[in-house]
Amino acid sequence: MLRRIWRGWTSPANADAYEELLRSTIFPAIKDRAIVGFTGIELLRRPLETEVEFMTIMTFTDEDAVKRFAGAAHEQAVVPAAAQALLGRYDAQSAHYDVRVPLTTAG
Repeated sequence: MLRRIWRGWTSPANADAYEELLRSTIFPAIKDRAIVGFTGIELLRRPLETEVEFMTIMTFTDEDAVKRFAGAAHEQAVVPAAAQALLGRYDAQSAHYDVRVPLTTAG
């Protein structure tokens, strides 16, 4: 299992609009692609002094699944134009991590 980590930063004024774009348009479009091996996406958000940082964590079964999502240059970030318009800056590449211990719940 792989996690694909990506970060982008926006102004506080654009943060809510960016999050809404992700929730209403971008994430549903990814789900609608029905990519074999894509199992989910998480969105994290944190305010900084002068901007707001967003992190997405996508989960895939293997590298082939990542390539089905991102193409042959699978480490390159996939950032639609509408998202780029709201972001001040973003990672040009995503980082991929092998999951060594899967998510567990306390209890």
